[in-house]
Amino acid sequence: MDTEFIKEIMIESMRISLLIALPILGIGMLVGLIISIFQATTSIQEQTLTFVPKIFAIIVAITIFGPWISGTLIAFTVQIFELIPEMALPVP
Repeated sequence: MDTEFIKEIMIESMRISLLIALPILGIGMLVGLIISIFQATTSIQEQTLTFVPKIFAIIVAITIFGPWISGTLIAFTVQIFELIPEMALPVP
């Protein structure tokens, strides 16, 4: 196992992490932006107003994207487990 192999695994794991987090964080950010615009327009300065819609939107996003997220994580885990024999080989 050389450093190039480890670097490829780390890059792939970071890519998968960002890919999985993107839909949930994006929806949370979009809902927060919409609520902030609403608050600025109506001059409502209640700080707790953003939490309930954001939580609801994130729960909906997890419900919608959950199967895709779990499928992606399972595929990556299987890929890592299949690489274990290759990692155990001595470097020539």
